[in-house]
Amino acid sequence: MVFVTNSSIQATDNNTSAIFNVFYHNSLHEFDDSYNCSDSFTYSPDVNNFRSKLRRLENLMLGDSVDLTGDRKLFAGGDVGLPEMMLGFPKRDLKQVLIACAKSVSDNDELNTRLLISELRQMVSVAGEPIQRIGAYMLEGLIARLSSSGSAIYKSDLALNTRVLYEICPYFKYGYMSANGCDSRSDEWVPLIQAFARRPGGPPHIRITGLHDYPNGLGKVGIRLCKLAKACNVPFEFNTEVGLESFRDRPSETLAVNFAFVLHRVPDESVSTKNHRDRVLRLVKSMKPKIVTLVEQESNTNTTPFYPRFLEALDYYIAMFESIDITLPRHHKERINVEQRCLARDVVNIIACEGSERVERHELLGKWKLRFSMAGFSPCRMSSLVNGTIKRLLNKCNERYRVEERDGALYLGWMNRDLVSCCAWK
Repeated sequence: MVFVTNSSIQATDNNTSAIFNVFYHNSLHEFDDSYNCSDSFTYSPDVNNFRSKLRRLENLMLGDSVDLTGDRKLFAGGDVGLPEMMLGFPKRDLKQVLIACAKSVSDNDELNTRLLISELRQMVSVAGEPIQRIGAYMLEGLIARLSSSGSAIYKSDLALNTRVLYEICPYFKYGYMSANGCDSRSDEWVPLIQAFARRPGGPPHIRITGLHDYPNGLGKVGIRLCKLAKACNVPFEFNTEVGLESFRDRPSETLAVNFAFVLHRVPDESVSTKNHRDRVLRLVKSMKPKIVTLVEQESNTNTTPFYPRFLEALDYYIAMFESIDITLPRHHKERINVEQRCLARDVVNIIACEGSERVERHELLGKWKLRFSMAGFSPCRMSSLVNGTIKRLLNKCNERYRVEERDGALYLGWMNRDLVSCCAWK
């Protein structure tokens, strides 16, 4: 599973060169399709037998004989199952059971938690309806939280081409476009280079610097762009640096910085007294950039306690998974691959991890505005031309996609849920 971060495109005037900064973080985790497992259950009407099994069940639940990280069967003995215990009760709504399970986890109600986990395993599917698919990954997150394995899952860091993710989730794709095209000259790196190639008076020198903990991950991007720039006769330079402190601007350059889906992974004051999130913003401000763009998921999972964070993530990803259904069939291999490798890893991290191990820490745009203002930035209105173009493109995808301009920012979403926010600063 993959979680991708960002790219950057900014234009410059005739007498200056340009620098574009990109922040990447690619990683994935393999998830299997083993959520639909079920046991065989035998019901005996004998009341004493039922009570005996209930006592055995309680001993199993309160003892050390159940291993959540091993066999998918809930009960060590294998002869006591949830359907037997739930006879006479109507089948419940999956969303309600997910919420009930999260509440039990939050309340440290071990017995009820394990009963609900067993029930959920009968209800979720990575190839089912949106709620069944996100339910599978949220169940994985709950199990990982109980077994303290969330950090190990998230640290699986393998490269994945995220092109399909942007095609099936156009609010990500157009979120990039809104930031990269805020000067109304270009939408993506390739069109940017092509546009500069056609500029009267000749193209400027373009330098793109990608910042990443593992700079080798940007190598393919740099090679592709260098080949394109050479073919278009555009002076071009692509660099990678480890850490923002390594970057050095040049006096003749016009600096543009793009934070697209990256800042939410930088820890803030709730994780470390060093407060790297605000420190990075102050450092960028000291570089005197011409413009800084921010694109982030519109969700509140940073400092929120576990249970309300679970509810927020459930609401957010249900909307996302519903939107995916209109672009790729449910049994399409690419859809399953993208959801497992690009989305599930993040869901598990949000649910299973705490402290420094929880990397996916989203904030609402209102909070980001406070941080940018405290760092000395002033808001800059997004380009009306670019915003209008994105509205038309997104509406062509499906009428249930929504684009709104509010308080100088652009919000992209699905039906009544904001999913991505975009804004610019100087």
